[in-house]
Amino acid sequence: MISTDRFFDTVFVRPPGDSYNKCVSTNPAKNEIDVALAKRQHRNYVSIMKEVGLEVIELPPLVGFPDSVFMQDPALLGSRTSVLCHFGEETRIGEEKLLLSELSPHRAKIPEVKFVREPGTLEGGDVLITDHGLFVGESKRTNSDGIRQLATYLNGITVTPVRTDLLHLLCGCTYMSDRRLLIVPELVSQNSFPGYEFVFIPQDEAYAADALYVGEGRVLIPSGFPKTSAKLKAAGYKPIEVDVSEFYKGDGGVTCLCSPVYKLF
Repeated sequence: MISTDRFFDTVFVRPPGDSYNKCVSTNPAKNEIDVALAKRQHRNYVSIMKEVGLEVIELPPLVGFPDSVFMQDPALLGSRTSVLCHFGEETRIGEEKLLLSELSPHRAKIPEVKFVREPGTLEGGDVLITDHGLFVGESKRTNSDGIRQLATYLNGITVTPVRTDLLHLLCGCTYMSDRRLLIVPELVSQNSFPGYEFVFIPQDEAYAADALYVGEGRVLIPSGFPKTSAKLKAAGYKPIEVDVSEFYKGDGGVTCLCSPVYKLF
């Protein structure tokens, strides 16, 4: 079933490879990553995406790129224009070129690809997409030149930089629907989003701010965050919980695991 109020109907995903436990992560629990469990959790994630009516295109694991399960970062995919990113994390450089070759059989869905080039850096985890423009985190991974290039490619769409100390902007906020954001106010200032409404979640559940709106009021969130779930229900949303504990250990979340094909551009 296709939802009428989400921005995408197709997502690309990539399962974790055997080297996933060598990913770049600041999480103290990184050394506890269980790769076999991560693979099972990813399969469950894919099943849930299919259950909510999404077309899921599964790409193979990338040998030599342990972070490649985090499909959100290498590209911003659109039904008319896509932008291949240039990583701020040097160990991931090269991953985007392999993705480009894998997209070739899907050019009917992704007809045009633009490229962020040096000195610009841009990672998809910094891009907050709304139906009233894009907000892009200027972070350790994404710089002002990368944001400038993105704005040039997405002609006619407002692109607003947002300075952030987070790994990625989406670590602290998610756009859902009706000009409403899920946000951790201690991590992301609501003043960056004039004209928007907010569902505030407490800082001790900040990981749940990395969520994915999948239409018809449904929001995919990591399991184990009861305050966030209650806040969403009180605001009229339907949280769907998914266990992503092994991706939490790798500094990744719910949105990080897929690359949607957006209908907005």
